[in-house]
Amino acid sequence: MSYIRRFLAAVIVAGTVLSAAASCSKKNTKDSGASSKPDVTTGTQSEKSEPTVPGSMNIVWLADYDLNPLNGPRSTALSIFEDVYGGSVTYVSVLPEDKYTKLDEMIQAGDQVDMFPYDMGTFPQGVLKDRFAPLDPYFDEMGVNDGMWDDMAPAMDMFAYKGKHYVVPFSVSEPQLLTYSRKLMQSEGLDDPRTLYKEGKWDWNAFTNMINKFSESEESLHHFGISGYPGRALLASSGSTVVKFDGSTFTNNISNGNITRAEGIMQDLQSRWLYNKSLTGSFISDRNTLFYSGSDKTLAYSNTNNPDADLMIVPFPKNPDADKNYIACDFDARMLVKNSPNGNAVAAYLKCERMAASDEKFRAKAKEQALKSMTEEQYNALQEYISDAKASPIFDFGFGMGEKMLNNGECTFETRGAMDNIISALIEGGAPVGSWDELRSRLSPVIDEEIKKYQ
Repeated sequence: MSYIRRFLAAVIVAGTVLSAAASCSKKNTKDSGASSKPDVTTGTQSEKSEPTVPGSMNIVWLADYDLNPLNGPRSTALSIFEDVYGGSVTYVSVLPEDKYTKLDEMIQAGDQVDMFPYDMGTFPQGVLKDRFAPLDPYFDEMGVNDGMWDDMAPAMDMFAYKGKHYVVPFSVSEPQLLTYSRKLMQSEGLDDPRTLYKEGKWDWNAFTNMINKFSESEESLHHFGISGYPGRALLASSGSTVVKFDGSTFTNNISNGNITRAEGIMQDLQSRWLYNKSLTGSFISDRNTLFYSGSDKTLAYSNTNNPDADLMIVPFPKNPDADKNYIACDFDARMLVKNSPNGNAVAAYLKCERMAASDEKFRAKAKEQALKSMTEEQYNALQEYISDAKASPIFDFGFGMGEKMLNNGECTFETRGAMDNIISALIEGGAPVGSWDELRSRLSPVIDEEIKKYQ
């Protein structure tokens, strides 16, 4: 912790704490800072701060979004990187659908490109295609060996591939949650899911029993149990993954009993017309749908649309046969591009991202912003779920194995990837299969074929 305090002192001296991140003037979108590196002190004239990284501090960032957008203030992480390290980020813009093609072209041409955004499709396919380099040689520069990343260690180790770390998440975002109305729960004589979660009673059985009771209400011709996008979160809550990974070997795990039971819940919801296909982007205010499935962003929209509903959030219920509660979420990370000459600069930037995500001074500012769209009770619940997601991360590597596995741009069974169909075909209905056994038989050979590429 003494290292973190010294590093934060350097940030304070550089004038980048909290308000600086929001008030600094905007820079050109093609070059977000100067290239000279100033001396930084920790509050005394004789002691230099820890971040003394040699080499160029200019990072070439290839992505479909700018880290320093023209119409917004600098992020906290970018402020630290520019003001403490004297770093800069040159943005190379590309359309989302073209970013991997552009990356391959730049690598093959020998053009400088240092950093690339992580998404579900990045790993493990990106390693197989030799697009990225491991970050292990830069752990000292990143502060990994000094405790700055300790709460992210389970996620880091989950992504370790043959002993190397290509994906090092600096934070967790967009946990997949259920938004519901406590007022509606109370009027229907149902228990509060948040209370059940805190008591360790929020599991698949409680969830299905609650939906069954709600659907049988005589107040309406039909009540739905859930709307939104529940497939990925329900699959994750099983505690098992379609593609199993032990750190070096991938295996097809589609026949796992936990996955079969998760798919059974999806099929049951669809077959009894309990899945509401009205994808409104927020909790549905007509009192005919019990849960809306989405990320924490759904809560902000829902609060605006339902100011009197007393909304709350809860993770997807636990599989009674799993060892713990598993929460689907996104992982915030940046990839170090293969052959980058500025690995140290990328490492320094990642340390800045980690500082912005973990230090209490910066977190307090983030909380202040979040409370503009949610209550403090909702915010505290969200932080608890994010903490749980860090402690027990789960990610299905099938999502990162290419277009035959993940191709959700199309909405038909024949054109979607195998993973897309696993999380959507049964609950949405309309697929040319009538059961999980049929769907599994169709998709298992596809998964086997893709896994062979990593052997």
